[in-house]
Amino acid sequence: MADFMGMMKQAAQLQAKMAAMQQELESIEVSGLAGGGVVTVTISAKGDLKGVAIDDSLMKPDEKEILEDLLVTAFSDAKKKSEAVMQEKMKALTGGLPLPPGLKLFG
Repeated sequence: MADFMGMMKQAAQLQAKMAAMQQELESIEVSGLAGGGVVTVTISAKGDLKGVAIDDSLMKPDEKEILEDLLVTAFSDAKKKSEAVMQEKMKALTGGLPLPPGLKLFG
């Protein structure tokens, strides 16, 4: 019975740590670049869009498609970086314990 109580205490501690980490991930920002830096997209480590910066040289009506493609590319770059940050934080939280692929701990 003592083992069960110890496990429950550990589970509660892990849950508290996960909640704190989720708040921390919201405050961490990563930027994705495209077109050599003419488009920058900033997102939180949780993947929420925080900002977009577009170089003035792209503000031409005939380059609209290029700009749209660069925005998608920059967001994709930022998303990869945010996923790397999240994995690093989870690894630190779980002590390197491998979690099953596809396990979604955050909404």
